[in-house]
Amino acid sequence: MKKLPSKSVDLIFADPPYNLQLEKELKRPDHTNVNGVRENWDQFKNFEEYDDFTKKWISAAKRVLKEDGTIWVIGTYHNIFRIGKILQDLDFWILNDIVWIKTNPMPNFRGTRFTNANETLLWCTTSRKAKYTFNYQNLKELNEGKQMRSDWHIPICAGKERLRESNNQRSHPTQKPEALLYRILVSSTNKGDTVLDPFLGSGTTAVMAKKLQRNFIGFEQDKEYIKLAKKRLKQTKVLADEVVTMAKSRKDLPKVPFGELVEQGIIPPGAVLTDKKEKFKATVSIDGSLKIKDISGSIHQVGAKIQGLPSCNGWDFWHVKDKSSSKLLDDIRGDYRRRKISLN
Repeated sequence: MKKLPSKSVDLIFADPPYNLQLEKELKRPDHTNVNGVRENWDQFKNFEEYDDFTKKWISAAKRVLKEDGTIWVIGTYHNIFRIGKILQDLDFWILNDIVWIKTNPMPNFRGTRFTNANETLLWCTTSRKAKYTFNYQNLKELNEGKQMRSDWHIPICAGKERLRESNNQRSHPTQKPEALLYRILVSSTNKGDTVLDPFLGSGTTAVMAKKLQRNFIGFEQDKEYIKLAKKRLKQTKVLADEVVTMAKSRKDLPKVPFGELVEQGIIPPGAVLTDKKEKFKATVSIDGSLKIKDISGSIHQVGAKIQGLPSCNGWDFWHVKDKSSSKLLDDIRGDYRRRKISLN
């Protein structure tokens, strides 16, 4: 990374050594060996050595990341808490911790602990004020019209996706599923962005970046893994422009104030807005403000006040209820906006 220009990368995905600290061999009930991560690259003398290693690569990553870029780091309970502290010590701002829930995890063969069925991803910006990329609307489409949550149910690599040697052994012990990188790149990059993976391994990040028309840089020190990555990249087809080009995010779409919906009669004065559970009911005034008991203000102000919160996105909080159903305010705005765009 020292050879890369400063502030030249839009997104970093890092899958660093987990420092699993494995000691004894692990056996299945039939007494066959379980292939754990025992490679030299995952071996550290102690936590101090691992922390020093982590500080060095994260510091290097911050230098090459654009001011509005983001970094994703994945880990397990063995290392993610140490990484999280170091990220904060280096002034990164954590946006989310995503829980990757493995739908087909490896069993706990010894029966001495819970089955380890998840890994954690930390999604961070270079500072709290960074104007980072988040393709909210596209993720919502990907999730059948619902907000994408921070619990991701994705299976680990299996079947044809799992790279294997001629003896059927795994080519890489911690190969990540393509679906995981697909969601990360769709969520926080755009076509033509540059993605960096400082621990490229078998090349999943590069493969998905190429497929989705993102530029990529990958570093890997193991020659066998490099061969795997190059082979996969050679076999990867780039998706067509019309497929890769996503709908504009909500912030890039034409502004539609709530008052415009009132003026157009989409949500007329006197209409009743409720929260999802219909705990609160507010009435729409002729000026587009909401009233509920002795509280009045915009859809955002009233939503925040009744919940006792400092802020609220009223578009995602309020629903318009009719006789048989209710519809989210943001969906009503979306329908109106699409009609408006088509007329223009």
